[in-house]
Amino acid sequence: MEITKYFFRRTAAAAGALTLTLLGVAGFYDRTLPDSYSVAHDGKLELNTFFSISSRPAKRSYMTALTDLSGDTSRGRESTLMLFGAVPVKDVTAVCSERPKLVPCGETFGIKLLTDGVIVVELTDVGGRCPARECGIRKGDIIISVNGRNIRSNRDISEEVRKCRDSGCEVVYRRDGKDKNVMLEPAYFEGGYKAGMWVRDSSAGIGTLTFFDKDSGVFGGLGHAVCDSDTGNILPLSEGAVGDIEITGLIPSEEGSPGQLLGEFSGEEVLGEITLNCEAGLFGKLENAPDEKEEVELGYKQEVHRGSVQIYSSVDGKAPEPYSARIEHIDLSDGSEHDLVVHITDERLIGETGGIVQGMSGSPIMQDGRLVGAVTHVFIDDPTRGYGIFAEDMVSCAEKSR
Repeated sequence: MEITKYFFRRTAAAAGALTLTLLGVAGFYDRTLPDSYSVAHDGKLELNTFFSISSRPAKRSYMTALTDLSGDTSRGRESTLMLFGAVPVKDVTAVCSERPKLVPCGETFGIKLLTDGVIVVELTDVGGRCPARECGIRKGDIIISVNGRNIRSNRDISEEVRKCRDSGCEVVYRRDGKDKNVMLEPAYFEGGYKAGMWVRDSSAGIGTLTFFDKDSGVFGGLGHAVCDSDTGNILPLSEGAVGDIEITGLIPSEEGSPGQLLGEFSGEEVLGEITLNCEAGLFGKLENAPDEKEEVELGYKQEVHRGSVQIYSSVDGKAPEPYSARIEHIDLSDGSEHDLVVHITDERLIGETGGIVQGMSGSPIMQDGRLVGAVTHVFIDDPTRGYGIFAEDMVSCAEKSR
């Protein structure tokens, strides 16, 4: 009898511990998983998470289905995510739509950006004082106008400050999305009036095209924002252009030192317009498709799974080639800093570049015949690994850039 009681007590304790564990996992997914998903017209929603999560129609959606006879699913339908098919996690919206088809690229492209305003990259003393600091301007602020003149370049701000002399300058600058007005009193130094700040008005570099939409001409590339090298802030875009780039060499990556593609603009011809610089990359319109390639379907983020993938990249300026890799980690959570961890396994690419190098950002990631993501960053301590972004998020931003 005592043995039987002991057995039941242990069984009950184990069941209780299991229940608490399941509730803890469900609670974690409830807090981190997105509230909305895109799905194909079959409406199937399954998540490739560490623990098995499927879905079923939410209870409150049954009455909706009875009353809405239009058959319109573009507004989305309510589903309940289920852990192991048994434990409810959260109610989400599944939006059914035609799965986009895109051309995966992999070609390198030249980037030219002009800022909207100029970015303050450094403050310095002139004549024993720093006028910019005195009036509240900080590193990273964006100078919008001086004395009513819209500032577009370093020259613009220098000309206006020289005019101010002893009367002071009315400066409008932007910080954290808010504009502020201040009076700046220049200092006379080395034969002229100075504001005591260094500013930047443009940027140029090399990236990789991720996809091209044949119907609209819209492209997406890079997979991350172009940021100011001194402040780390996203460059506010006034206008931008895509140019043809000639790869002249590369510096291989090695542990502790990320490599980079080396190149130069091969002409003045503009191949396209950049209209958006955001956390998901660069977006705009190209005059022509980068190459004649077949379209592929977009893979939704919840369909991406750990395992083999191919990345397409051009590290020698020639046509992009497929290289083998693996997705080792996936983060579906809202607001995640990085969506994917990618491990390069192709010995050809490792032998030539050491893994991922700067300039490969935007290289498309293909899995199960679909475009699922793009390479974005390299791990400094292990250049065979890096981060990636979901292609679905890039496509969403591309639609905003039209």
